[in-house]
Amino acid sequence: MKNDLLLQALKCETVERPPVWMMRQAGRYLPDFMKLKEKYDFFTRCQTPELATEITLMPIDQIGVDAAIIFSDILVVLQAMNIEVEMRDGIGPYIPKPINSKAALDQVILPDVVDHLDYVFEAVRMTKKELNERVPLIGFAGAPWTLLCYAVQGKSSKNFHQAKAICFEEPQMAKELLQRITITTIAYLREKVKAGADVIQLFDSWGGLLSPSDYQEFSWPYLKQIVDALSGSVPVIVFGKGCWFSLQDMSKSGAAALGIDWTCSARNARYLSGGQITLQGNFDPSRLLSPIPEIKTQVKQMINAFGKDRYIVNLGHGILPNIPVDHAKAFVDAVKEYQS
Repeated sequence: MKNDLLLQALKCETVERPPVWMMRQAGRYLPDFMKLKEKYDFFTRCQTPELATEITLMPIDQIGVDAAIIFSDILVVLQAMNIEVEMRDGIGPYIPKPINSKAALDQVILPDVVDHLDYVFEAVRMTKKELNERVPLIGFAGAPWTLLCYAVQGKSSKNFHQAKAICFEEPQMAKELLQRITITTIAYLREKVKAGADVIQLFDSWGGLLSPSDYQEFSWPYLKQIVDALSGSVPVIVFGKGCWFSLQDMSKSGAAALGIDWTCSARNARYLSGGQITLQGNFDPSRLLSPIPEIKTQVKQMINAFGKDRYIVNLGHGILPNIPVDHAKAFVDAVKEYQS
């Protein structure tokens, strides 16, 4: 592979500089992406391998990141499980029939992922071919808890109170749904690896809504199952937004790296994770609105704080749609210019 910096960092090898990529890097801040958005709806883009491949490659060619991440969505797993998911303007993900009763749960299936999600695997195969070993390709999935939040709540929420209510009022029902999502996700990610994904990232976007003890009951055990199932075959990055309290457990899980959001300092992240595991993050996406010289200064400070080894430069969450392309490129360039 021409540029294997990401793989080196995930193996805790010494590197000249840390690798850099950005969550949601193939997205709404890129003008070429917006042109495709005007022509094709969201799930058409996800379900058409040629479009997914084109979108995945955009930040490689235009921004110069050190890794590609396949264009898809965490909610395709729910769709495969017989849960209808729409993408509505002004609302985002919308599930017309939330899984909020035993009768609704009975309609949730354990799918044959190849039958239901082969368009994702074909996009991985196609992207891998087009990349031609330039950079590694990341596949991803949502954590079971995060998928349960959408499945039960029916749409995005500030607190996902209905999802939490199911967990506390009907814990066995919640755990049955979590386990079905876990089984499906493991099968899904194994096929992604077979198709050519070099790295897997797990997103627990809503993990930080749980208390530390509730996280240990309703999120971490299911994430751990996925890490256990995959870590022997591919490096796994676990990103739990707001989950600083679980970094110690995560660091002992067999994951190759842990994602850090911008509310946790480099010093605390190194301390809580034991100092031996690769960390990824944690630039505040809104900080990309700063003047370019300031972005470059802050990136250098961030690398100095984490250290160049056992570190992957990234944002603390997904890039925002209002970020100027030249600011995103400045973020990447600052890493490439780094000298310790």
